[in-house]
Amino acid sequence: MQKPIILLVEDLDDNATLVRKVLTAQGYEVLWANTGEKGLEMATENVPGLILLDLGLPDIDGQTLVRYFRNIPELSAVPIIVVTAWPEETARMMVTAYKCNGYVGKPVDIHLLVDTVNKYFQSE
Repeated sequence: MQKPIILLVEDLDDNATLVRKVLTAQGYEVLWANTGEKGLEMATENVPGLILLDLGLPDIDGQTLVRYFRNIPELSAVPIIVVTAWPEETARMMVTAYKCNGYVGKPVDIHLLVDTVNKYFQSE
């Protein structure tokens, strides 16, 4: 059985290392892109089952990147979870405005992260 693929788009090494370590231990294959441009490239080369997206990337803002993902037919239905340090109310507004599927706050609560990710792969 092939491991579900998650694309993590996160520019901070420490955050990426934590998320990758936790999700790999749960049986997921985690691809990591440290820029939006690299994330787009990786997503089109190997369509993930889920995208974890930091909104504060150095090259492309989160809203623009989500729009790019949603306009690519192969990626349009892939769930996108925002990973952000914004306050909860702001994060909820961003999820709605950007047409994402949910969010996880920073610093990352690993139990919440795992629960959130698992919910998208329950039927596999």
